Amino acid sequence: MPWVLFAVSLVGIALLVNAYAPMRHGLLAVVSFTLGWLIGELPLQTIAAELVATGLFAWAHGFAAWPGWAGLGLGIVQWTGLVSLAVSGQRAGRVVDEALAGASGGPIGAPDGDRRPVWNRWWRLALAVPLRFRSVERVRNIDYWGDGNYRHKLDVIRSRRDRPTSGPVLVYIHGGAWMIGDKREQGIPMMHELARRGWVCVAINYRLSPRATWPAHVVDCKRALAWVREHIADYGGDPGFVAVSGGSAGGHLAALVALTAGDPEWQPGFEDGDTRVDACVPFYGVYDLTGRNSGPDHYSRELREMLEERVVKVHRADDPDTYERASPTSRVHAAAPPMFVLHGRNDTLVPVEVARIFVDALRSTSRAPVAYAELPLAQHAFDVLASLRCRHTTLGAVRFLEATRAGVAGPERSGEAPHAGGTVGGTPHADG
Repeated sequence: MPWVLFAVSLVGIALLVNAYAPMRHGLLAVVSFTLGWLIGELPLQTIAAELVATGLFAWAHGFAAWPGWAGLGLGIVQWTGLVSLAVSGQRAGRVVDEALAGASGGPIGAPDGDRRPVWNRWWRLALAVPLRFRSVERVRNIDYWGDGNYRHKLDVIRSRRDRPTSGPVLVYIHGGAWMIGDKREQGIPMMHELARRGWVCVAINYRLSPRATWPAHVVDCKRALAWVREHIADYGGDPGFVAVSGGSAGGHLAALVALTAGDPEWQPGFEDGDTRVDACVPFYGVYDLTGRNSGPDHYSRELREMLEERVVKVHRADDPDTYERASPTSRVHAAAPPMFVLHGRNDTLVPVEVARIFVDALRSTSRAPVAYAELPLAQHAFDVLASLRCRHTTLGAVRFLEATRAGVAGPERSGEAPHAGGTVGGTPHADG
C-alpha cells in the first residue's frame, strides 16, 4: 500500500505539471487539455478529494513504510501548487477589470458594486456543475427554421419570477469543433446570470459535421439570428439589442456572424433577414482557419485535417478563398460591433496567438470598443463549470454587455439598413 500511495502521488505531480506547462503539439494537446482542464478549474475540489483519499490510505496502512511518507510529501507539494491555481482563478477578476478598463475606445463599464454573481452560493461553487435556478425557465425546442430538424431548434432562457417585457437579448452558440455539442450544455453560468438580471437568452443548435458541410453552420446561426430579430418580442425580448456569444467553435461562429451581417452568401432564401449584432463576446474562438495567423504554435495537423476532411470538405490549398472568408480575422471592418474577447494563456486547443492577432486587427480597424482578457494558467473551456475563474469572466461579460447596451441607441447603431425577417416560428415547450 505505501508504494501505491507513492505511485498515486507521482501521478498527481504529473497532472499538476501539465496544468502549469501543458503539451501543445498534435494529439498531445488534446490529451493535455483533457487532463488539465478539470484540475485547472477545480483545484480546491481536487485537494478535498485527495485529502479524503489520503485518509483512506492512512487507514489502509499506507504510511507503514517510507514510500508512503514520500508520497505524502509529494502530495503536499501538489496541494501547494493547486492552491496557487485557485489563486490564479480568483485573480481572474483583476485581469477582467483591467481588460475592460483598458479597452480601445475608452473604459467599458464600472466595476459591479455586487462582485458576486447571483448563482454564487458556496454549495454551487463546491459542486461546480452550473445547475439551473428554479427562478429561471427554459422554453425549449422552438423551431427557428420551420423544418422540424432538431438541429434547427433553439431554447429561450428567461426569468420565471419577473418575466421580462423588453429585455436585452443574448444569443449563445455552443462549441464542439463544429461536429459535436448541444444548446443545453454550454454558456449556462453566463446565461443564467443575465436571465436573473432581466435579459432574455437564446441558446441555439445548428447543423453539425460531418453530416453538414461548411457553410451550413454559419447559415443556421444567421437564420436563428433573423428569427430572434423577428420573434423575440413574443418572449419578452427587445429586438433592438441583440448580442452574440459562444465558445471555441461557437466563438468562431459568434465572431463571424458579428462581422458579416447581411452577407447574402450566407443567407440563402432569407437574404433580407436582419442578422445584425450589437455586441459580441467570443470565448477562446478559432478566429483564423487559414493557419496563416496562428503564431509560433501552429494549429495541429489533426485540426487541419479535421477541417479539410470533415467540416469544409475541401483542402485549403485547393480553395484558400473559402478558408479566408470563414476566418473572422479576415472579415474585420470599421463597422464591427463592440467586442470583448476572452482567451486562456494555457489553451492547448486554440493557440492564444490566434486571439492576439484577431484583437490587434479589431483595434486597428474597428471604430467600436474592443476589450481583451488573456487569462493566466487558463485552459480551453474555462467558462463551462461554475469555477472561481468562471465567476469573474461571467461578471466581466455581464458588465461589458450591459455597458454596451447603455451606449447603443437602438438597432440602427451600425448605420446599416435593417432587414425584414423571413423566418418561421415554432411551437415551444416550457419547463423550469
